[in-house]
Amino acid sequence: MCGMTRTYALAILLAAGTLAAVAAQPAEPKVVDVEKLADNLFILKGGGGNTAVFVTAAGVTVVDTKIPGWGRPIIDKVKELTSKPITTIINTHTHYDHVSGNVEFPATVDVVVQENTKAGMERMGPVLGRESVTSGPSIFKENGGRGLPKRTFKDRLTLGKGADQIDLYYFGRGHTNGDAFVVFPALRVMHAGDIFARKGPPLLDANNGGSGVAIGDTLAKAHAGIKGVDRVITGHSDVMTWADLDEYTRFNKDFLAWVTAAMKSGKTADAAAAEYVIPAAYKGYTPNADQTKSNVAVIYKELAK
Repeated sequence: MCGMTRTYALAILLAAGTLAAVAAQPAEPKVVDVEKLADNLFILKGGGGNTAVFVTAAGVTVVDTKIPGWGRPIIDKVKELTSKPITTIINTHTHYDHVSGNVEFPATVDVVVQENTKAGMERMGPVLGRESVTSGPSIFKENGGRGLPKRTFKDRLTLGKGADQIDLYYFGRGHTNGDAFVVFPALRVMHAGDIFARKGPPLLDANNGGSGVAIGDTLAKAHAGIKGVDRVITGHSDVMTWADLDEYTRFNKDFLAWVTAAMKSGKTADAAAAEYVIPAAYKGYTPNADQTKSNVAVIYKELAK
């Protein structure tokens, strides 16, 4: 065996040993952190997008169910919070880190989504990232369709009444083409999902109908059309105020205007993205160069049409 072959063989053995050692290690515990917003409304953090738990007289509604393997931890945590059964899941959009836990809930649980989200969930492929892949098996196909939506809405749907009422709204394309705004009117709280994930550049999933041209208008329609909300549960960050949503609307509109001007000036998408700096008016917004580059490219493509 020549030196190169011995080196290669040793590397294979070392790699195999490393993989075996990693495989032998116990899986990290799935820790669900709880933030209480009201006696009957909680946020469960960890394992993907923020999950809301709304306890009603008839049972529990769960909004978003995180990445694969986190459905059971959600169920277990809900049992610590209330003895009432989980009756309903609402998914704010189609991404795997908000829907994958669905498959671990009882088949009797009602799953409600915006109609475009249902189509997105049905065509989801392997879990390779937040943007769904349209070939190969999906977590839903692998589980015989368990966890797929049973009910959809187009623009508006109300579940329950009185203190237990939940209002669902859809105002157009943004993060995806099916972003639902989930409002708990008695508590003056809304779950916005990833159309307002955090203070910073949004993820524009063009493969699932997301739009950098439309997102500002969609957010503006939500801010104008939904009344009586004080606090907003974001997709991946802290609870924000209604004024924060208005500011985030302006941030996205300003970004579109800046990208449009850059395109008209003849700059390439990459050159424009490299120059972009979050305006000083948006204090506390976190830069994300990779996401900015992706968003500029999405908007350039939309504007070119």
